[in-house]
Amino acid sequence: MTVVGDGDFRYELDETWPNIPEGWTLELCSDVAIDSRDRVFVFNRGIHTIAVFDAETGNFLTSWGEGNFKEPHGIYIGPDDSVYLTDRQAHVVTKHTPNGEILIEMGRRDYAQVTVDNHGNFGDPFCQPSGIALNDEGKMFVSDGYGNFRIHRFSASGELEHSWGTPGMGPGEFSLPHNIGVDSRGRVFVADRQNQRVQIFDQDGGFIAEWADDVRGPGDFFMQDEVVFLVEQGRPTGITIRSRWRHRHPVARSREWHGGATRHLAGLEGQHLRGRDRPARPWPAHAQVRQDLILADVARHIRS
Repeated sequence: MTVVGDGDFRYELDETWPNIPEGWTLELCSDVAIDSRDRVFVFNRGIHTIAVFDAETGNFLTSWGEGNFKEPHGIYIGPDDSVYLTDRQAHVVTKHTPNGEILIEMGRRDYAQVTVDNHGNFGDPFCQPSGIALNDEGKMFVSDGYGNFRIHRFSASGELEHSWGTPGMGPGEFSLPHNIGVDSRGRVFVADRQNQRVQIFDQDGGFIAEWADDVRGPGDFFMQDEVVFLVEQGRPTGITIRSRWRHRHPVARSREWHGGATRHLAGLEGQHLRGRDRPARPWPAHAQVRQDLILADVARHIRS
């Protein structure tokens, strides 16, 4: 068995998970999330766009979204189990019930907003949006993304409230904001992938800090208490786990990192891992259940 990590964060590959229906293929799994009932929602670019599995057994439960998405990219599940999705090539962000009924659609479907107009105004939503996250009030933060180099904040009902960001390499500037997260203190984390860094902001876009040392193509986040799981898409690929409190989360290859510590789980290729001392499952590490990590892998096809 493949085992990676150390201390409280050790994971072992579980090659038996999930149980895909006979004849099915999960193609280019772009993101994954878990709801309050421990159901795993896999957002993939195959026929069955949202495939849902039981987190513990890996058994297939249901699917939806067939034929309704152009290029699945990011998924987020809210505290009420609403499912938020970004469709990169349709240029929209949608909110759904757990069964797939659409509740909110943001953006102009199949229309890419210009990055900069002839008056010098930077992009309106959206031009290839990539990720979405919620704060405690239900406000939505969207990374926009491959085309606009912007972050947008929406009300819980989908009204645009504020945007920030321009192309570049300075604070508040982006080169492919690939995904977004909100931590337990309300800070907004942006995976500024091509700039090889994570930028951290307040919820009005005020720059707070950046992580740039030894960050390789940051792609996605999962936040749990004071721990940030950062998926890296550079070479080598892997996951970095960062904590503000060294004594709560001991690490092996540790060093100071904005008051915390860091550990890199080298060599994770986006497969399902099960913890050696506790359960675990994992390419964007966007889900954790009972200390398991579940990753999606956009570079592979998973067949039954």
